Amino acid sequence: MSDASLKTMAGHRELKAGHFLIEFNTPGIGYILKQATCDFAVFDTEHSGYGIETVKTVMAYMRAADMPTVVRVPSREYRDIARVLDAGADGVMLPMVSTAEEAKSIVHSVKYTPVGGRGVILRSAHDRYTAGPTLEKLAQANAETVIFAQIETAAGVENVQQIAAIEEVDCLWIGHFDLSCSLGIPGEFDHPLFTDAIAEVSSACRATNTSLGRLAPDVASSIEFHKQGFDFIAYSADAWVWGDAVKAALGEIRDGCR
Repeated sequence: MSDASLKTMAGHRELKAGHFLIEFNTPGIGYILKQATCDFAVFDTEHSGYGIETVKTVMAYMRAADMPTVVRVPSREYRDIARVLDAGADGVMLPMVSTAEEAKSIVHSVKYTPVGGRGVILRSAHDRYTAGPTLEKLAQANAETVIFAQIETAAGVENVQQIAAIEEVDCLWIGHFDLSCSLGIPGEFDHPLFTDAIAEVSSACRATNTSLGRLAPDVASSIEFHKQGFDFIAYSADAWVWGDAVKAALGEIRDGCR
């Protein structure tokens, strides 16, 4: 487990192991992940139904536990990006990034002047309500806030070299189901079209020293993905791990009580 910031972790290609949150938003969730030795968490608002008030509350839990957290937002729109950052997210994960122009638009929404055009509010959740000189605060936010661009379309793979070359993009994240669908092979993760696409993205990340991440369903897949060049690996998601563990335990109980 690392105690580094999300930005520091994105600055190197060593393994960072974390977890997806799609269902649990308990006040103890940050501490639970911390004791589980997670390096980072992904809080999913694209598919979970979580709203901005929940994001703000959970980010306070995460910061109390020193658990670096990237929020997966439902769109590349400014309103979705800026609100979760103002609520205290350490970074954002953006869906369906297919061109360098889209990535540059994301940078504009994430970063303050002079790098971007994000609207400014200070002494709020994102800067932990602290005072300070405006220029220093803006520079600090620009330096610390991370961008995870999801590569989950055929066009994203085609343009991945240009996307990865954008300095402010910290990590390319494979959206494996959507990418397989875009390639015309839904769920066929061993298909040459899919494996070739992964190799293309991995090559672009190596060339630009950009981090590469994805969700892994199990331990064996996590290890294999790391061999393929992935350094941000999110092991499963809260609801799936919990459901599988309870099901397995109840099965053992029933077998033992026969």
